Amino acid sequence: MIPLASLQSTAEALMAKAAIEIPDDYLAGLRRCADTEKGDLSAFVIQAMLENYEAAKEDRRAMCGDTGVPRWYVKYGNEARVEGGPVGLEAALRRATARATTGVPLRPNRVHPLWRTDHNNNVGINAPEIEYAFHPEGDWVDLTTVHKGGLFGSDYRMLFPGDGLEGIRRFFLDTLIGFGKRGLACQPAIVGIGLGGSKDACMVLGKQASCLRTVGSRNPDPKIAAMEEEFRELGNSIGMGAMGFMGSSMVVDCHIEVGYCHTGGMPMSVHMFCLSSRRATARIFPDGRAEFRTDPDWFTAYSRRDTVEWGETPLLAAAQ
Repeated sequence: MIPLASLQSTAEALMAKAAIEIPDDYLAGLRRCADTEKGDLSAFVIQAMLENYEAAKEDRRAMCGDTGVPRWYVKYGNEARVEGGPVGLEAALRRATARATTGVPLRPNRVHPLWRTDHNNNVGINAPEIEYAFHPEGDWVDLTTVHKGGLFGSDYRMLFPGDGLEGIRRFFLDTLIGFGKRGLACQPAIVGIGLGGSKDACMVLGKQASCLRTVGSRNPDPKIAAMEEEFRELGNSIGMGAMGFMGSSMVVDCHIEVGYCHTGGMPMSVHMFCLSSRRATARIFPDGRAEFRTDPDWFTAYSRRDTVEWGETPLLAAAQ
């Protein structure tokens, strides 16, 4: 049984890692942007951010003054058992969030939407968000924290099958141009696209695609993988670079995730992660040991399965 004390101490360590340490995959992607950026001001901003990240890591301080809104992604191995059960785990994550707010420190960004009540700890009604996934084997629990800016960088549109790939491209470009012109995103950033599902699932898929996949990873569907490459290049061809200045590096990478949807629609969401790409992951085992990593490994063959039973031949392959 996984000790609750290990979960909470690991969660507190993850909060600090996410706020202070840029993941290596994103850092490498940002350095590639610095090498290819054509706009002078945009190149200056990227170089300044790279220097800021090094200073933050050396001084053990948050890499950005706005530490976003911390949230949690929890993946259970099928054989995992947690002391105190799921309620105990959620309590540990809420305690870890509150302690990290004063300990890292994080900016206390969470307030009541109407009364603006602020507990000064990033905890409140439905905060922090905790999302769950499961895996068919394993006696471990994966914890991932993401500190994403909580104001902008997301959009949604109900497209229709007849809009096709051209409609997807159009909405993608409309969104990125709108974000850049109106200062609604903090770029360069990882862009996540959700295609399909119900409206709420579509929004979730897009956010997860931006926050929970590593730079350079590709969707296992080769046609979708090709779209990811195309859309990354497309996003960098609109004349915008870092923080909205003229340039050629708005998109560090583009990730697309899909879900089956109603036959009459093709919902789409677009999300931009922050220039300070803040995420950290650890796997906790029954002996309390924690293994830290930067790849959340959230999307797997299991999570993307399109069959009734796990292990069946995929329906599309069977039809062929």
